[in-house]
Amino acid sequence: MFQDFPKNAEEAPEPAKAEVKGSIPGWLRGTLLRNGPGIFSVGTTSYNHWFDGLAIMHSFAFKDGEVTHRSRFLRSDTYNSNMSANSIVVSEMGTMAYPDPSKSLLTKAITLFNHTVPDFTDNGASNFIKYGDDYFATSETNYIRKIDPVTLETLDKVDYTKYLPVNLATSHPHYDGEGNAYNMGTSIAEKGKTKYVLFKVPAASEEDRAKNAPALSRVEVLATVPCRTLLSPSYYHSFGMSDHYFVLVEQPFRLDILKMATAYMRGVNWASCLKFSPEDNASVRYPRVRRSPLSAPPFERSPLPQTVIHLIDRRTGKEVETRYFAAPMVVYHHVNAFEDAGHVVVDVVAYDDSRLFDMFYLKRSPEAGGAGAPVFSRPSYRRFALPVRPDKGAAAGGDLVGLTYTTARAVKQKEGRLLCRAEVLGEDFDMPRINPGFSGRRHRFVYGSCIEESSSAVKIGKLDTETKELVYWYEDNCFPSEPVFIPRPNGESEDDGAVVSSVVTLSPDQPGFILVLDGRTLKEVARAHVNAELHKDMHGFFIPQEC
Repeated sequence: MFQDFPKNAEEAPEPAKAEVKGSIPGWLRGTLLRNGPGIFSVGTTSYNHWFDGLAIMHSFAFKDGEVTHRSRFLRSDTYNSNMSANSIVVSEMGTMAYPDPSKSLLTKAITLFNHTVPDFTDNGASNFIKYGDDYFATSETNYIRKIDPVTLETLDKVDYTKYLPVNLATSHPHYDGEGNAYNMGTSIAEKGKTKYVLFKVPAASEEDRAKNAPALSRVEVLATVPCRTLLSPSYYHSFGMSDHYFVLVEQPFRLDILKMATAYMRGVNWASCLKFSPEDNASVRYPRVRRSPLSAPPFERSPLPQTVIHLIDRRTGKEVETRYFAAPMVVYHHVNAFEDAGHVVVDVVAYDDSRLFDMFYLKRSPEAGGAGAPVFSRPSYRRFALPVRPDKGAAAGGDLVGLTYTTARAVKQKEGRLLCRAEVLGEDFDMPRINPGFSGRRHRFVYGSCIEESSSAVKIGKLDTETKELVYWYEDNCFPSEPVFIPRPNGESEDDGAVVSSVVTLSPDQPGFILVLDGRTLKEVARAHVNAELHKDMHGFFIPQEC
């Protein structure tokens, strides 16, 4: 049903109360921001990929059992340039913008240069980030746009490269209890090195507020990890963080920088320079390990593992001595990471290949594999267990995971590295969210979008990682967004709270609505129909209101 969603949105910038059916908990106070692509054609030009669409932001303000909605396009430089030209003139990952043939040679030369050394888009259509007291619309380029979280007005354009050497950065930072933000970016070929950079943006102090200093002016680089290849850094959409460690999954889904520099001249988009390369002529023998009847069956030979899992000590900024490897996979979303009995447990949603990106092409192209629908790429919820300081005297072939509640394995190889194999806790489950109070701690419950042979979520699921039970919310002709868990103040349990999602409908008799579910039962407690069109979006951020 994805083909029904890519149509140009209309913004509704004035606040309007939604029609509430049911009873929204009185303690639920704050604003849910949602972000995603909303304009897919400008003039006679159209985007090729859904991710490329110009951003539209939605806000849902909860107070005293009522919901107020508004929406607004992000007035990025990209948006303004496209609207001024009445044409797509700024390239995105899946869509190259070529100048009108009537343009001058100088204009064409400048356009070519901007694509050889890309000046990326500031169309932040993926998520929202909080740095200090400020909120930013973000994608994964070096640009973020400050916004007013109440009015959704677009404010300053901020360039990461003015504060630290990163050309790309994730839209999924982590936050600690003090309000510090932690994020990660890629520095490409700086001083002959390409590296991953982990950084911290401190919480705003009273002195900072008095000076009105930009949040990024206080950024601290905490660690750097060299890429395995100079001009082919791994793509990543998120990373893990526990109390004492960062977790980076360096996967064989890589961005070829040289191909990217020539993509414009070759008539292909930048996304075509992302390549999943699981193949390798070498092979490695997996030892037979017997754990329990629930363990994955042993096997003899497999392609050489292409995924490296980096475990970085947050206190020292150095990688731990142990080296971790896993079979080829593509991870977009980390669920959580926590420490237990000398292990770092890492939960991710992983795919066996990179076909998910192709499923969001709006029209089939050579980059998307030609004509026809792409093959469905199935996500799985995987748990890895990384022994931090394994017994150096252990024999090769032994499983060094000492946790009894998981069948995840870490098998010692002759050269001392650990070959990690995950326990699969669930299938067809992505866009994971947990109780934010359990970030970096052992969690039990995860909320996410459930997908069935499509790129569009049709259900909201709650996964119990202990019992493996998965319960759903579902309704015909309804397509829910990523669910966001909001804990009840002074809640009695991990799942004591509300699950909130914006829902797009295909029924002409029912407008879109904001859905509120009980976090424990996943039963509906309320919905609020908005007097405006809702849209399939990407990610959201909840800003609690102090009572």
